[in-house]
Amino acid sequence: MTPSDPFCVHCGQSEAGGDHPACHNPRTALEPPRFCAQCARRMVVQVTPTGWSARCSRHGELTSS
Repeated sequence: MTPSDPFCVHCGQSEAGGDHPACHNPRTALEPPRFCAQCARRMVVQVTPTGWSARCSRHGELTSS
């Protein structure tokens, strides 16, 4: 996630709209993103034993590798 990303990848809410204590804790650091950081759309996430991939229909795919 970069500072210019307007949405939280864990809850989909605006990053500028306040703090996200449940989203920014050590437990969620290893979880794949569930929402697109650019448009807040719910992403299709696939978790495998070796990593994860998350795909936004508008902005493409992210992977853990």
